[in-house]
Amino acid sequence: MNSVCVATYNGERFIEQQLQSILAQLAPEDELIVSDDGSTDKTLQIVDSIGDKRIRIRHSQAHYFKHNFIEAMQEAKGEILFLSDQDDVWLPGKYARCIEELKDVDLVCTNSQMTDEDLQVVEPDFFSVYHSGPGVMKNAMNNTYYGSCMAFRRSLLDQALPMPPTREIGHDIWLGLVAEITGKVRFIDTPYLLYRRHGDAKTSTSGLLHRSPRPLWLKIWSRIVVLYYVCKFKLTHGKQ
Repeated sequence: MNSVCVATYNGERFIEQQLQSILAQLAPEDELIVSDDGSTDKTLQIVDSIGDKRIRIRHSQAHYFKHNFIEAMQEAKGEILFLSDQDDVWLPGKYARCIEELKDVDLVCTNSQMTDEDLQVVEPDFFSVYHSGPGVMKNAMNNTYYGSCMAFRRSLLDQALPMPPTREIGHDIWLGLVAEITGKVRFIDTPYLLYRRHGDAKTSTSGLLHRSPRPLWLKIWSRIVVLYYVCKFKLTHGKQ
């Protein structure tokens, strides 16, 4: 059994398309956990109407996407875990390729195509835009581990928990950094996701320094926090 963890909140516009693209690739024994953080729209009604026994709905009161994902991962029963946002679309082959690559690594991160809300491709190579790739220091400074593109072994999750309590470190960057410190990661150049950008969520393609509107001092502070927790983790862990 493998698990896909989807965190939702008021995702009625795109959730059915996303879930159908995932379910089309899963095995009969797999599970798709939809962890909803108090949606007030029709998200849960839409999920329930799909009527697939592999879907398991859980009700979160995390009030923050990072903690919602962590709760979902902790409840997952699979040996391999996938993370998914509520508004993207899986491309054919994503599941099978990740399962195959995870035979000899601990975490994989696949490329994606950035699209507008109508799934028209605006950037065909996410890795090139964000210079994605491995490296603890590289990703501590400018993270290229995005949860929607990741799959990993349960043994990695066991290593990564408990996650740093600070909001300056996302669940996805932490999983990526822990995988590099304790095991092996692999970046797959083939795009296996339509990464939908819409409304105020549009991601800038003008360079790494412009991905976030936060002031410079806060970006510097965030990197200091990441490095602190990385050093703290490495004091007690590391490749054997």
